[in-house]
Amino acid sequence: MIQAKIGSLILEGRIKDNRVNQFLSVSKVKVSKDLSYADVYISDIRGKTAEKEIEGLRSAAGFIQSQLGGSMRIRKIPHLRFHLDKSIGDSFELIKKIENLVDSETKEEISPQTNEDNQKP
Repeated sequence: MIQAKIGSLILEGRIKDNRVNQFLSVSKVKVSKDLSYADVYISDIRGKTAEKEIEGLRSAAGFIQSQLGGSMRIRKIPHLRFHLDKSIGDSFELIKKIENLVDSETKEEISPQTNEDNQKP
């Protein structure tokens, strides 16, 4: 529920910090057992590093907590701690490396066959 609410606040542009943009995604939220804090993991769907955006969310944490308090019926609203989730960017990097490797192997496989065909007696 926390993940969905924070995601909608970002998407709707209700967080008025200039550093926070609509390309941010809440990838996961881990709430402590006693509800004292929630670790919110943020990624940029464009695969970019979002350090300044995380700082914007940290400065808007009080506003976000008040919005959560107004929409959730729990006894205690957790203190929000925002973290950069690099898994999406890392995934893009890994995919690029795999594609480059496959392309280079494909070129190597094609080249020797072409050379052998040209050297027929």
